[in-house]
Amino acid sequence: MWAALLPVGRDPDGGGYHRFAWTPPELECRDWFLDEARGRGLPVEPDANGNLFAWWLPEDGTRDGAVLTGSHLDSVPGGGAFDGPLGVVSAFAAIDLLRERGVRPARPIAVGAFAEEEGARFGVACLGSRLLAGVIDPARARALTDADGRTLAAVLAENGLDPDAIGPDEALLGRVSCFVELHVEQGRALEVPVGAASAIVPHGRWRFDFAGAGDHAGTTRLEDRRDPMLPFARMALAAREAAGRHGTLATVGKVRVTPGGVNAIPSAVTAWLDARGPSAGGVRRTVEDVERAARAEAGAHRVTVGVAEESASEAVEFDLALRDRVCAALGGAPVLPTGAGHDAGVLSARMPAAMLFVRNPTGVSHAPAEHADPADRVAGVEALAAVLEDLTHG
Repeated sequence: MWAALLPVGRDPDGGGYHRFAWTPPELECRDWFLDEARGRGLPVEPDANGNLFAWWLPEDGTRDGAVLTGSHLDSVPGGGAFDGPLGVVSAFAAIDLLRERGVRPARPIAVGAFAEEEGARFGVACLGSRLLAGVIDPARARALTDADGRTLAAVLAENGLDPDAIGPDEALLGRVSCFVELHVEQGRALEVPVGAASAIVPHGRWRFDFAGAGDHAGTTRLEDRRDPMLPFARMALAAREAAGRHGTLATVGKVRVTPGGVNAIPSAVTAWLDARGPSAGGVRRTVEDVERAARAEAGAHRVTVGVAEESASEAVEFDLALRDRVCAALGGAPVLPTGAGHDAGVLSARMPAAMLFVRNPTGVSHAPAEHADPADRVAGVEALAAVLEDLTHG
C-alpha cells in the first residue's frame, strides 16, 4: 500500500508532495482508497462533504456503534509523505492484521479519509470534518475560493457532489461511537515508537489584505508611493516579535503579490498568519499585536488593510476515558500534547476522540524530511489493531 501511494503527487525535484483537494493527485489517492477498500470487501459510502468511509461490518451487518479510524490523503504544498496517509494506510493494515488473527468485530469499524484537512486549496483546515461535525456554516464553505478564484461549490459540482447538500450528517454521526486517528508525530518529543495525544493547543489562521496603488518602480518617487509590501513586511516581523512576547508560535508562510512584477510597485499583497500557543489568550494577544503593527505601518504609507479570521480552534482536550482505554490497550503509552490541528480535534466536538502518534525521528513535518521508520510504522499498525479490537469488543 505504501509503495503504491509514494509516487502520487510527488515533486521529482524537491521530493515534497502536492496533493490538494480534488486535484488530479488527490483524486488518484481517492481512487487508491476505493481500490483498497473494495479489495477487502469493505463497502464505501462517501458523505455529501467529500469524505470517504469504508465499512468493516460485524456478522449482523449493523452500522451502529461504529469505531471510526483513518485520517486524510491531501497535503500541504511540498509536504511530507506521512502526514495523513499514514493514518489511512495503517487503518487498512490494522484490519488486515485483525483478520489474520481471526478477529471479527462485534461492532463495525469504519475507515475514513477526510477531505481538505490541510486547507491548502480552500484555506480552511479540516474542512471535510468541520462540515460533517457542523462547525462551519455550509454557505460560507460553498463560497470559499482557491488560488484560481474557483469556489468550493463549483469544484464539488465538477466532482459529482451536490454543493447544496454539504453540512452535518446527523445519521452518520449517530452511528459512530468514537474516533481514533493514527498520525505521524509532528515533532521530536516521542522517544518510543507509539504514543497517545492528550490535547491540541489553540490555533488559527488569519488573512491580511493590504491594498495600495500599483506604479512604476523606476519613475515613482518614494514619497508618492502607496506600497503595500512595506506594511506586509512589518506584519511578518511583528509576528515573530509578538510570538516571543506571548509565548506562542506565529508564522507567515504564504503571501500573494499583485501584479507580481519585478519592476512594478505592487497594488495589493495578501498574507496569511498562522498563530498557535498553549493558551487561547496568548494566541489572541499575538494576533492583536500583529494587526496593530500592520495597521500602523499601513497608515504611514497610505495603504488600507483588512484582517479576516479564516479559522480558529480553541484548545481540545481529548476524551480522558477514551485516552485511558487506548493507553491500557497498548499496555501503557506516553501521552503528549500537539501543536498541530487534526480531524480528531474537530470531531471531538461531536464524539469521544483519541489519537495515536508514530515516532518521527527527524522531528520535521510539512516538509520532505518528515519520516517514520518501517519498524515504527509496523508498531503503529499493531497498536491501532489492539485499540480497535478492544473498542469493538468492549
